[in-house]
Amino acid sequence: MISLNWVKDYVDIAHEDLKELAVKITKAGINVEKVISNHIDNLVVGEVISCENHPNSDHLHICQVDIGEKTVQIVCGAPNVQAGIKVIVALPGCVLPGNNVINAGSIRGEESNGMICALFELGLEEKTEETYAKGITVLDSNLKPGTDVNTILGTDDTIYELDVHKHRNNDCYYHIGFAYEIGCILNKPVTLPDASYQEIKENVSDHLSLKVDTPKCPYYLAKMVKNVHIGESPDFIKKRLISAGMRPINNVVDISNYVMLEYGQPLHFFDKNKLGNQILVRNAEEDEEIITLDGQKRILKSNDIVITDGTKPVCIAGVMGGENTDVDETTQDILIESAIFDAVSIRYTASRLDLRSEASIRYGKGLNYEYTLAAMNRACHLLEKYADATILSGMIVHDNVDKMEKVVEFKTSEINHLLGITLTDKDVETELKRLDFPYTRSSETFKVTIPRRRLDIDPNVNDIAEEIGRLYGYHNLVSTLPKVTTRKGIYVGDVKIRKEISRRLRALGLNETKTYTLTSPEMAKTFQYDNKTQITLPNPMSIDKSIIRTSVLPSLINVYEYNKARNIKDILLYEISKTYDINYTEETKVAILMKGNYLINEWQKTTTKCDFYILKGIIENLLDYLGFKNRYSFEKAQVTDLHPGISAKVYIDREEVGILGRVHPSLKKDEIYVAELSMTKIYNKQTKPLKFKPASKYPEIVKDVAFVTDNSTESSILKEQIKKSGGRLLDSVEAFDIYENIAEGKKSIAYKLVFKDPNRTLSDEEVMEVFNKIIKEVEEKTNSKLRS
Repeated sequence: MISLNWVKDYVDIAHEDLKELAVKITKAGINVEKVISNHIDNLVVGEVISCENHPNSDHLHICQVDIGEKTVQIVCGAPNVQAGIKVIVALPGCVLPGNNVINAGSIRGEESNGMICALFELGLEEKTEETYAKGITVLDSNLKPGTDVNTILGTDDTIYELDVHKHRNNDCYYHIGFAYEIGCILNKPVTLPDASYQEIKENVSDHLSLKVDTPKCPYYLAKMVKNVHIGESPDFIKKRLISAGMRPINNVVDISNYVMLEYGQPLHFFDKNKLGNQILVRNAEEDEEIITLDGQKRILKSNDIVITDGTKPVCIAGVMGGENTDVDETTQDILIESAIFDAVSIRYTASRLDLRSEASIRYGKGLNYEYTLAAMNRACHLLEKYADATILSGMIVHDNVDKMEKVVEFKTSEINHLLGITLTDKDVETELKRLDFPYTRSSETFKVTIPRRRLDIDPNVNDIAEEIGRLYGYHNLVSTLPKVTTRKGIYVGDVKIRKEISRRLRALGLNETKTYTLTSPEMAKTFQYDNKTQITLPNPMSIDKSIIRTSVLPSLINVYEYNKARNIKDILLYEISKTYDINYTEETKVAILMKGNYLINEWQKTTTKCDFYILKGIIENLLDYLGFKNRYSFEKAQVTDLHPGISAKVYIDREEVGILGRVHPSLKKDEIYVAELSMTKIYNKQTKPLKFKPASKYPEIVKDVAFVTDNSTESSILKEQIKKSGGRLLDSVEAFDIYENIAEGKKSIAYKLVFKDPNRTLSDEEVMEVFNKIIKEVEEKTNSKLRS
């Protein structure tokens, strides 16, 4: 709640329409939720000139009342009305609370031109038997008839109820801060209040020592005053506190609240004689107790901040004072505290104790250390003036505040780019002057120092642009389409290859699954082909989720069992997931599991069962798709938990990147085929972009050839030699038949050879020349013979 009568002390708004001003403030970014006015029109001071009994009533009186410009007759029934007193007069046309309209008329045959009022009839006092029996309100005898009563009662004030955004700092929670906001909107200067006072030679350091034993109190000021006189506050202080929603108590307490609402800096007044000669600021001890000013016993936690007299707490810092040092009617000497405490700690303490006060709200938003000192001086000024206080010289100070200035440099072009408008350097200068932000300018660059009262503004051009934009007026911003360079959104890095692998495997008929990274000790023992040490969790949620896996295959086995239990016979799965070893080394793996039929043709009643070669073909297809054609190979190998005769390792550029094979019958009796590749190793290998190669428009020539070789000779050896001998005319080589036991220790392998040239038609003679060369060199270099 902001009192506009109060704000008038700091900025000139005398000739402003306050409702229109509220609209301007709202457009500038501070939402004025309500404009509240208690002003009652046609309410003046009157002097009762004469008072006679009504001829037709035993309790009414006929009064002649001077209202300044003239004397009017008013019929009044109050028991305390009499000649010579000053009263509140509601003239015809006045509308009192409850929509009670005052009109001129006749009461029991006598003319009456208004109403003499009591405070409860104006809504300023509760109507009770006691207030009703008192009758009308008698005003100060020195008041001049005809004076507007609103100026006397304080009902001439206009109140703004603000809805301040949570990201805005507390500068709009106090009147000087809000005056700066009005000043920049109206382009008017702000004048700070008088904070002067006289000090005596006696020094506060002779009466007090200070120790701060917590990092949660970066700034603490203490000053002492003596010989205060506790009494009633002056009317202007009481009226302003009431307008802001606070109840006046006495001059000392009211001055503390007044300064807080003025500067935004909460103060605390200790009775110095109750406090003693030492202040220790520290964290509370766990379950430490204090009785606060509301008479409640509070149990503290070690995260709370307390002010102590060296031993026991006398105040919960930033939240509420203790009962043991409160200011009462007997107080003479006061210690004034003005400090800054950790905002987060204050918010937690206030919330936990359910003690959200005006002070804790402001502490919880952060404070400006410059106003911490200014509020102290202002309090001393008011105590000296309205409580007859004697101010001791000196001040006890703990100062650990970061005082580095918040400075930002920018060019007008940057502001225009952010706001999408065109401002000149002169426009920017104008707005900075309105904001009262000190600046210097060299060539095209502005160097702005952000005032400490604006804690919500960070030293970057974005925040400055926002401030300039809201003062320039959001309604002046022109709607334009953004002009930015765009580029095609694509996946990059390991995400790209992950997406490519997943897309390809789904195209090949596999279904993706997702499983937990954690597995059981039993499953973790399987498929340890890379001999990695696993991480065992110290506090697992269950024993089934106690080990971080180094292979995805055990999890796929679990998924297989789940599907098998539900009578799913054809299971084609893949998963891409991260694994970790004991050193937290991350490796992404692609795991595949196949069982049952790979292809089913219901119409022709044909099926293709999953086997080693189907799985090998899927891996070859995937690696070709990723750009590794002619760079990978498969080698027979003994792999843990795979069938010793149906297992192999996968290599790219002679580096092992994975395994494949049938699950060992001792682990699972079912015919299950699995593979696992290291996506991390594949990603780290360089590939060239796939290039389009048009199909040859010339015919190809196909030749079949079979070689008899030793049973121990691998087909890949013969195939590599055929490719090497075939040269550029040999387009492809595929093994299509194997016949074992053709002779003791021998086998026959048949190959299909395709010859073609993309630029011309080959002749039989040149093909046969190459074909014969292939046969000759294979026989010589692989110890094989052409099968007749």
